Amino acid sequence: MTKLNSIMIRGFRSVKEATLEFRPLNVLIGANGAGKSNLISFFKMMNELTAGRLQQYIAATGRAAANLYFGPKVTPQMEVELNFRVTDEIEDTYRMRLFYAANDSLIFAEEHLSFHTKGHVTPGEVNLGAGHDETLIRDTASEGESTEKTTAKTILYMLNRCRVFHFHDTGPTARIMQYCYIDDSRWLMHDAGNLAAVLYRLQSQNETAYRQIVATIKQVAPFFDDFVLEPTGPGKKDIILNWRHRETDLIFGPHQLSDGTLRAICLISLLMQPAEELPCLIIVDEPELGLHPYALSVIASLFRSASHHAQVLLSTQSSEFLNHFDVEDIVIVERDGESSKFVRPDAEKLKDWLQDYSLGEVWMKNVIGAGPH
Repeated sequence: MTKLNSIMIRGFRSVKEATLEFRPLNVLIGANGAGKSNLISFFKMMNELTAGRLQQYIAATGRAAANLYFGPKVTPQMEVELNFRVTDEIEDTYRMRLFYAANDSLIFAEEHLSFHTKGHVTPGEVNLGAGHDETLIRDTASEGESTEKTTAKTILYMLNRCRVFHFHDTGPTARIMQYCYIDDSRWLMHDAGNLAAVLYRLQSQNETAYRQIVATIKQVAPFFDDFVLEPTGPGKKDIILNWRHRETDLIFGPHQLSDGTLRAICLISLLMQPAEELPCLIIVDEPELGLHPYALSVIASLFRSASHHAQVLLSTQSSEFLNHFDVEDIVIVERDGESSKFVRPDAEKLKDWLQDYSLGEVWMKNVIGAGPH
């Protein structure tokens, strides 16, 4: 399985400098304002960067000044390094440096790829240059036949498959509430706006996976019977997330589900996709929002199961949710002065505590930190 080994970040929002090694399951805990969401936002920035929308993302998030640690006077540049294990023999690294520029923007001062094969002393290097405002990795990945192209394609694929999902918006104008294009079903969108199309494809092409999703939804929403996914509109190309109650043949729409139920449906559908369709890294901020305690246990179990096929990064403020994970999964996020730091707890030191208390209780007692004081 392709995996993210580690990231290094300098100068991004509340992160002055931090390095974090990734495991199959990574659960961020910390006080409000510690920097959990900033780490999630870093991956959102990388999603936008690989799509060729870095400048759009910077402009939409307060421009460069809001994305640099204490602004450009203190931090004129941002540095990033992501190291991936491609196979047991090969590791690839993406490195970039963004520099503060005119109009409160960021431009590339450096963009660099490298690949290292086990047994070789020095890695292969690919320098993508400087002065550009959008990544050149996409262009490099499509040019000719060369080692540079192969490396760029591999790293681009891995960056693209580190996906941030955010299912908090369940209002009447949310995309999950609307009709979507039926053929936009290859990957689940970050806001589940194409969930109806994805489920329709699974229903048609992988009924086992579809039935497992439906059965799990019934565990957290006993009134739910099944989805009613029927193409409509011109050319039968539109579809919406209709469903049926177990006590009636009436068809209901997504706006007739509670916010918590709809979020649970999104999470279950994401985590129970066929293993080959899962992203390399699944990133979710506070998945516990609006969920019943029993639903929390189901969702936590699904995160653990998914981590056998993909890496998982999630943040939580719920001690109840935390109880479903192991101390080895935890990343403590705290402020070191004015900068966010990310550290793993010492499992050996917590062994005695965990004989008498749950992990959530140990957190609430401030034994492992990650609190406001």
